[in-house]
Amino acid sequence: MRAAARPARLVHMLNSFLVLHIAAGSVSLASMFVPMLTKKGGQAHRKSGWIFVAGMTVVSITAFVLAGARAVLDPSVQGRRAGLFLLYVALLTAACVSAGVRVLRARKRAGAHRHPWDVGLPSALLAVSAFALIYGLAVGWTLLAAFSLIGFLTGGSQLRYWLRPPAHHMHWWFEHMTAMLGACIAATTAFLVVNADRFGASTFSLAVWLAPTVIGTPTIALWTAYYRRRFSSARTSRGGTREAQLAAPPDPA
Repeated sequence: MRAAARPARLVHMLNSFLVLHIAAGSVSLASMFVPMLTKKGGQAHRKSGWIFVAGMTVVSITAFVLAGARAVLDPSVQGRRAGLFLLYVALLTAACVSAGVRVLRARKRAGAHRHPWDVGLPSALLAVSAFALIYGLAVGWTLLAAFSLIGFLTGGSQLRYWLRPPAHHMHWWFEHMTAMLGACIAATTAFLVVNADRFGASTFSLAVWLAPTVIGTPTIALWTAYYRRRFSSARTSRGGTREAQLAAPPDPA
């Protein structure tokens, strides 16, 4: 009787995590456009940004639980592999959200930054990405192998940012924008994957999983180039006064 009760309690717990996961994901999707469209550093930008961060944090935590349970408990090989893949995606999302917040706390640094959390998370992402690439190639899973490249680029970029002295006076701005937009890409990808069947696509098709990244990555590059020109112009013409008013947020709590 006790043995029969345990699976029932586990199913109930996982269903609760699923409901929380969906709710947090919905909040993240609803809030993610506000920081993009409102004045950078303004009240609306900061408040909606923290709502997005909170939602994506819950999404990442619940995804670790749900995907981990599937990777261990699913009776099918395909189901367990899907669990492993989703664990990897959860780590990638968590790394983006964490970096987006942490760069604001360390924006005044003048040298390398070696906090265990900030260096450890992208290092873990690189290690898991290596495993994902090897495993994906070994079993012929093209999607996992392709997705591992995103992990390599994300983890490598974050480590390079933390371990090198800042190369630009607005270094934190560009890293914050890149990380948070990366998290937005993750949220959009999750939405498309969940609703893939409604669009007549397969849940694990390359197009569904990679389309937001293919579109979002050049968009981030263009947006970054725009702000580099803008900050450079402001610094030259006004001695940095305008860029400070535009970009500098208050110290995070």
